[in-house]
Amino acid sequence: MNDLVILIRGAGEMATGVAVRLYRSNFRRILMLENASPLAVRRSVSFCEAIHEKQMNVEGIEAVKVAGEAETQVAWDAGRIPVRIDPMAESVKIFRPDVLIDAILAKRNCGTTISAAPLVIALGPGFTAGGDCHVVVETNRGHYLGRLITSGSAEADTGIPGTIGGHTKARVLRAPAGGIFITARQIGEPVHKGELIGTVGSNQLHAEIDGILRGLIRPGSKVTAGLKIGDIDPRCDVRYCSTVSEKARALGGAVLEAILAVYNR
Repeated sequence: MNDLVILIRGAGEMATGVAVRLYRSNFRRILMLENASPLAVRRSVSFCEAIHEKQMNVEGIEAVKVAGEAETQVAWDAGRIPVRIDPMAESVKIFRPDVLIDAILAKRNCGTTISAAPLVIALGPGFTAGGDCHVVVETNRGHYLGRLITSGSAEADTGIPGTIGGHTKARVLRAPAGGIFITARQIGEPVHKGELIGTVGSNQLHAEIDGILRGLIRPGSKVTAGLKIGDIDPRCDVRYCSTVSEKARALGGAVLEAILAVYNR
């Protein structure tokens, strides 16, 4: 099974949690596909940062930006996870993966088909197991988080962030308007309720609770009004900023279960 080629659409926080879980389970032929300007909030634990920085390290696992098949093979030989700009997943035709994982979490299907690989796994709502993919993974927090669905769909998006430290919506920072996000704040910094986090044009964004900046999109990013651009963690443990979350680990474990169920018979 170590020779299985696994393509992951998306390289944000949850996709990275999946990749980390699979890599640590000795699946080393992983290729992640991203768009040219990814907007990760939890940048310190998202392999998509390799698109901007050429490389990214999450919990000791290194990802590198690659341009094609040869560079992908070099990355695999070096024990790294290649990340390629390929929003339309054209790489499926080139690499013919054994497993395709849609971890974009767009809450809709962005072109993934059940015929793309012998095993197609999709995370969250927007997919129907047996139609769009073979397996859907439940992504809503709660009792069924990480459940494998082989017939039907995941729960609908609630629009309410998961509770952390007793806070839901208040912990999430959203763009006050459309435009360019400007900030001098850094992930891992402590913030207090009412403090200025950044601006979009003449519109200011302030913290609604005390905590640690667990996530913040890249300064200079173009945003739309209401877009999630930051995350305040009221638990105030700076270690959480640089480690994979419990939700991402759970989703990674679910994907691992789905792969083993098919290929470990």
